[in-house]
Amino acid sequence: MRSIHAACLTSTLALSLAAIAPMAAIAQTVQAEAAAEAARTYSAAQFFETTSYGLGGANGLTFSPDGDAILVSSDATGVFNVYALPVNGSPARALTASATNAVFSGTYLPDGRVIVGSDQGGNELTHIYVREADGTLRDLTPGDNVKANYVGLSADNQTLWITTNARDPRVFDLYAYDTATLEGRRIYDNPGMFISAVSSDGRWLALTKPVTSANADVYLVDLSNPGEPRLITEHTGDIAYDAYGFTPDNQALILATNEHGEFNQAWRYDLADGDKTPLIQADWDVMNVSYSRSGRYRVSALNADAQTQLTILDTTTNQPVRLTGLPAGDIGSVRFSPDESRIAFTVASDTSPSDIFVADLSDGRARRLTTALNPAIREADLVEASIVRYEGEGGVMVPAVLYRPKGASAANPAPAVVWVHGGPGGQSRRGYSASIQHLVNHGYAVLAANNRGSSGYGKTFFHMDDKAHGEADLRDIVAGGDWLRAQDWVADDQVAVMGGSYGGYITAAALTFHPEAFEAGINIFGVTNWVRTLESIPPWWGAQKDALYDEMGDPATDAERHRRISPLFHAGNIRRPLLVVQGANDPRVLQVESDELVAAVRANNVPVDYVLFPDEGHGFLRRENRVTAQESYLTFLNRYVRKTGD
Repeated sequence: MRSIHAACLTSTLALSLAAIAPMAAIAQTVQAEAAAEAARTYSAAQFFETTSYGLGGANGLTFSPDGDAILVSSDATGVFNVYALPVNGSPARALTASATNAVFSGTYLPDGRVIVGSDQGGNELTHIYVREADGTLRDLTPGDNVKANYVGLSADNQTLWITTNARDPRVFDLYAYDTATLEGRRIYDNPGMFISAVSSDGRWLALTKPVTSANADVYLVDLSNPGEPRLITEHTGDIAYDAYGFTPDNQALILATNEHGEFNQAWRYDLADGDKTPLIQADWDVMNVSYSRSGRYRVSALNADAQTQLTILDTTTNQPVRLTGLPAGDIGSVRFSPDESRIAFTVASDTSPSDIFVADLSDGRARRLTTALNPAIREADLVEASIVRYEGEGGVMVPAVLYRPKGASAANPAPAVVWVHGGPGGQSRRGYSASIQHLVNHGYAVLAANNRGSSGYGKTFFHMDDKAHGEADLRDIVAGGDWLRAQDWVADDQVAVMGGSYGGYITAAALTFHPEAFEAGINIFGVTNWVRTLESIPPWWGAQKDALYDEMGDPATDAERHRRISPLFHAGNIRRPLLVVQGANDPRVLQVESDELVAAVRANNVPVDYVLFPDEGHGFLRRENRVTAQESYLTFLNRYVRKTGD
């Protein structure tokens, strides 16, 4: 019996194996197809075929007077223009058609005309225009060296407020324009502060005055009886104050202050008696506070560990508005319809750019109006970020946003990039970046480091690098490279550094003062000569320049230290390959900064690639240029970091 059973078992096993064999082959085929799907990569052009959207400015009419459309900015054509986006989901209608200069939306006027802003080739000399009913643009702020800013509309929609530096290039005065005739008049001569907010009835003006990089005050002006600005934030020590805006009833000003802890809180200042009371207190910075026109809804947002936590509060119930039908992501840029029955807003995530939604406030149900991600790209092929912290000099924990490419493992280690934000004092945050996702999609890990001196992590952390730039903050970036190499899924001999503006400076400084720390560097319009840069700050920076000098040092007294931390004066140390990308019209970091660094490094017989855009400024707005820059990043990294020869 035993032998018969054994024979049957052997026969059954053979049949089972015969049946499993084709199944195994099928499984292998499925796995191979899945691997191919997971490994799908996209070109820079495909990533930048993604459309960027932005809503009309705050403190105005983003919904059209008839409520049927929303005012938006979009680079759908490759150049930013202004569109009317129907709320019923129909295609957007172009309101401007620039093929060169970027145009951004401001507000609808009561009669349906539109206020827009545009500079010339990225020179940051923005002018404010009205788009007339026939589609023509009329410059409301003419002048060769004039820079203007849209501020908002009055509650009755009869007055448009704009600031310009037409009278004095160093300061921005306040102008009032009649929305029917668009005749303007100067209503306040700025004594040299920042205009932070205008009350919706046009009576009150809030001004912010930076004293140092850690200390700022808010002043109040009664425009019905102008006199000297009145200080309303008297204090001692290093406390930073600013203004979020006035309440809709014009009874109070909402202040931002870090007087009561590490982070900015929102406090209410009563205009009648000067009482200050807490409004929003949290363990993160309050990023903004605003209201619907009636005051029924209050919108506030926290900068919570590099993500936005936004709340729309119904002040009649003291309960947050619940929105449904939304994808995962951060909500931003909330705009109310005139009757406050609907809102328009954006939602963005690590794997999806900002899209525009509308929702009825009666039930909170949201509808999507745009799909920004290029339909040729599967969102599943993109990478969610995570927040990590690594140890910097002196035990300081450095926050960072980490993007780990799919398939990276100890058996298949990935090349990596330490990404450095701009500033000084900026922050790398979670959210969609076509540039980062393109690199990650092509197999590069990206560590977007928030070195000491970054905003968002408390005032102590923010001021750790004051008058010490290019020192411990730079070593935090070097430590980020070391942290990457310690991960078993990162190729420890394939780590680069890159960044723009101040991040470009840190990149060049890393290659200069830590010449063996990275395999290569990409400097995107970064400062190379701090002496010249600080002396050539545009006049319209005004009081902001004083705060920058306080943080970075005054070139009149700190030139020796500025020379010591400037890569240009020590470029002979650079031994690793460098890519430099620059806009010819950049008013902040002049082209000569990049020209001279490139020449100096080439004199070392070190490989240098240089990409110069004649029609860009401090940041690249034209899609074709962004694609060219991105292709240059990947080609450079592949050649000198991954060493593929491509």
